[in-house]
Amino acid sequence: MNPSEADMLLSNDQSFSFNNRIKSHAIKSVNNEIISPVPEKRKKIKDVYNLLQISFTKPYKVEFRVYDDGVAYRFAASFKDSITVKNEVASFHFLAGSSAYFPAIHKRDDADVFHTSFEEQYPLRKLDSLENTALAYTPVLVALPTNPKIGIIESDLEDYPGMFLSGTGSPVLVAKFAAYPLEEKMTGGEYPQLLVTKRADYIARTKGTRTFPWRVLMLADEDRQLPSNDIVYRLAAPSRIGDASWVRPGKGTDEWTINVNLFNVSFRSGVNTASYKYYIDFAKRFGFDRIMMDAGWSDNLDLFKINPEINMDTIVAYAKEKGIKISMWTLAHTLNRQLEPALNQFNKWGVDFIMTDFIDRDDQKTVNFYYRIAKACADHHMMIMYHGAYPPKGFNRTYPNNVTREGVLGSENNIGSDRASPGHDVTLPFTRMLAGSFDYEPGMLNNATKKGFRPIEGMVMSQGTRCHQLAMFVVYDNPMEIFSGNPSQAWLEPKFTELLGSLPTTWDQTNVLDGKVGEYIVTARQNGDNWFIAGMSNWTPRDITVKFDFIDASVKYKATICKDGVNADRYAADYILNDISIKQNDIIKIHLAPGGGFLIKLVKE
Repeated sequence: MNPSEADMLLSNDQSFSFNNRIKSHAIKSVNNEIISPVPEKRKKIKDVYNLLQISFTKPYKVEFRVYDDGVAYRFAASFKDSITVKNEVASFHFLAGSSAYFPAIHKRDDADVFHTSFEEQYPLRKLDSLENTALAYTPVLVALPTNPKIGIIESDLEDYPGMFLSGTGSPVLVAKFAAYPLEEKMTGGEYPQLLVTKRADYIARTKGTRTFPWRVLMLADEDRQLPSNDIVYRLAAPSRIGDASWVRPGKGTDEWTINVNLFNVSFRSGVNTASYKYYIDFAKRFGFDRIMMDAGWSDNLDLFKINPEINMDTIVAYAKEKGIKISMWTLAHTLNRQLEPALNQFNKWGVDFIMTDFIDRDDQKTVNFYYRIAKACADHHMMIMYHGAYPPKGFNRTYPNNVTREGVLGSENNIGSDRASPGHDVTLPFTRMLAGSFDYEPGMLNNATKKGFRPIEGMVMSQGTRCHQLAMFVVYDNPMEIFSGNPSQAWLEPKFTELLGSLPTTWDQTNVLDGKVGEYIVTARQNGDNWFIAGMSNWTPRDITVKFDFIDASVKYKATICKDGVNADRYAADYILNDISIKQNDIIKIHLAPGGGFLIKLVKE
């Protein structure tokens, strides 16, 4: 990089940089280990870095951390009184000819550009082609003319707006922040939310003594180093919930994407008691931990006004009998208004995981909403997932009960668009996943070739093969994986569904064996004595070689392999499922169809 700027601009025309000088500095080396209570990538996280702390004559410091896989800086202020931050300067000057995987926001007609669901694609754009009207949320992955690749991201975002990046018509990206909301209005429609109608001339009013978010540059000589990088987690504030043993993520179902379009059943499918009992039976049969009751189980504006087609007492009793947990969807505005009574009611029902949806902002006021909700849920020993949400950025370390969140263009987009393509799918691990786990909701069983795909509501397809969807459960970080396919279809393929249901969602170790952004990825993960290896491709067919040099030499494994069938290029749901024995240094060659994938489950014999 070329020399770049960092500064804080305060009220009354004050800035950190003006009329200032260095007073002192300190350097030290740190070698720690973090034990993750909800291991997205690995249980034991090495936190090894060199720290430079520079103190100035003005009451603040700048801290730099240098890791082997990235660098970061942040400001730490020590003003006596509260401060008003007019703006923050963070510019990143790259070499001429650099490009970026840039998730530019498509502005809504009814709101300003900072109102976004954080669900964009990551096209590769030349930096000098991005004008100042091009605005993207982070992370943004920069590709230099030669390596390394550099991921720009933040960590430890609290009581402060999230960082966006804007183009400049040059190889420079500059930070932009949503100004503080002064006035808001509630939208109409089925899922009302607050839109900002007037913003202040500042981005935050906050305590004068505090640390500000880390500005992070994640570094990778090879593309495959990016998806397993956990620097954002390392930089985040430690857990605030104490004993987290009650945080128990796993796998669930969700009916939203397929619109509860069940078949081969004796009842009218829909948002009703019979359908949810069917989902509970499915979860019990195939090894899932829970079901999600998505939008429609209650009035969106009143969580105590239950859909008359639903008997919660019956569903709760049936789930308890089967040993299956129930999870509930909520509208963010409604949950905020009914928070404590709603959480008390969920506790009574035995609900230990909720989703809240349609937030779509990350200004200071909204970021504080995330913290308030996560703390309230933790007080009730409840896990939470945010939808319509900004990426985690280390929040899941501070509140491990926030086991995942959306902020990704995933399966539900197949209802009405073709944007969730295999090329997009194999870009996400190198871009969006740099900021933490995401709820893509894979497992679609109605699979389509590139020519055959159509967005059809009620008969929702996914692009690419069945094994491409299966591989997502291993390739993507998400401690609370959600199966969004049709359980009626899954019942017809019990061996495949048993394999899917047996997959863990937390990992002792993660190794990305190979991969290129937007082209393909092969990931190996360990859970206990078992290993899970999965790969995905874009629309280009390719041959993958897996060498098992990472497994225990003293152990022989039973390998269950699910790979694209010989006709998967024409019938995307075609797959082959078989068992073989594997030992260390064995080699397997696997052909991936266009939009293909594979999964190998290794169980110690």
